[in-house]
Amino acid sequence: MLSLDFHSSGRHFLQIPGPSPVPDRILRAISLPTIDHRGPEFGALGLNVLAEIKRVFKTRHPVIIYPSSGTGAWEAALSNTLSPGDHILMYETGHFASLWEKMARRLGLSTEFVAWQGSDEHLPHAPSWRRGVDAELIAQRLRQDREHRIKAVCVVHNETSTGVTSNIATVRSAIDAAAHPALLMVDTISGLACADYRHDEWGVDVTIAGSQKGLMLPPGIAFNAISPRALEAAKTAKLPRSFFGWSEIVEANATGYFPYTPNTNLLYGLSEALDMILGEGLDNVFARHALSGADRCDHASRGGCRCRAPRDLRALRPFAGNGPRQAQGKDVPDWASRVQQRPHSPCHPRGLRDGPLPCRGRASRKRGARGDGVLCARSGASGAASRGGREQREERVVEPTFGSLDRTGWGRSDAAAGLEPSSEATVLSRASVVRQRS
Repeated sequence: MLSLDFHSSGRHFLQIPGPSPVPDRILRAISLPTIDHRGPEFGALGLNVLAEIKRVFKTRHPVIIYPSSGTGAWEAALSNTLSPGDHILMYETGHFASLWEKMARRLGLSTEFVAWQGSDEHLPHAPSWRRGVDAELIAQRLRQDREHRIKAVCVVHNETSTGVTSNIATVRSAIDAAAHPALLMVDTISGLACADYRHDEWGVDVTIAGSQKGLMLPPGIAFNAISPRALEAAKTAKLPRSFFGWSEIVEANATGYFPYTPNTNLLYGLSEALDMILGEGLDNVFARHALSGADRCDHASRGGCRCRAPRDLRALRPFAGNGPRQAQGKDVPDWASRVQQRPHSPCHPRGLRDGPLPCRGRASRKRGARGDGVLCARSGASGAASRGGREQREERVVEPTFGSLDRTGWGRSDAAAGLEPSSEATVLSRASVVRQRS
């Protein structure tokens, strides 16, 4: 029988940038028997998830659901709207922005990769990686493009590799101020359902997202939220596409079905995740992540780490920082592996990850989830390693129990801690409970 828990004791609790831990409530939904994807039950399921996911993107327009990773949604966004040789403007904010630009070149597009120009003592080889998108740089470049050769502007909302969140509304304002017709494409794979995102209000033409971050699902579902302008562009786009083509999918989705065999069981999980997120309320979800992110950085700084992103640009969900004192000058994966193998290490049930190039060996990254919320946020990798068993004892007192999630999505430990189901006040009190017990 397959065994995946290689830790000495305790339950494996994944805290890497992604995938996120999957709550038991969602795992149970995924384990339900697979139904006929052409039958009436599936049609009802499809109509429900297609309607509810729009509320998370904050759009009235179609959201395409693909059985793929977020990389597939990148390709779908480009191939449905552009033609070979089209020139696109992309902004370098980190590892995933760079990978998207690499894909665009492989698809036969002409890319222009702009970035903040300056020096950064903490990241000298990639100074723009600690900065969000500078909308003024985009505006300047678009004003120079009097012939409108640039067909699209592509940016990352929440850069997982660095923990930086960019202001998308200012990017749309920059495009409008330049009176430029370029489409706006945004990757919010690690931002959706963690930070406020407004597809329609911010004038985004294609939004790319995935299932394995804020939606708390395993990898395997990706999304394109598409505007009427993007649908119109798809009519004349010449890049090859078949499986990722929007037109047939939109047509089939009208009745809740797909033109291919969908990943039925992951759609069960998506339905359950949407019930949890919308039941808690998006504003409460965002407030919880904001407090969790701030608490992680605060705790990490006391454990010898430094958050890589400037305070006003820190992501609400992932944590990226310089390694703790114990790891400085050492290989981060090797250090993490040795910490996890300690018999009584509080890190043993967790996943730690090294930073991407050019941060390799300089940074460690981790991510929380719905289940751990603010209560487990204080068990940051560095703090846990430096404070020993005390951190583990605190965590046991207040960690939510996935197996006992009720209809509100919170575990019995909430009641034990004297907390009511989610509200902004509750999120604040959750943080104070942790502090009182630390």
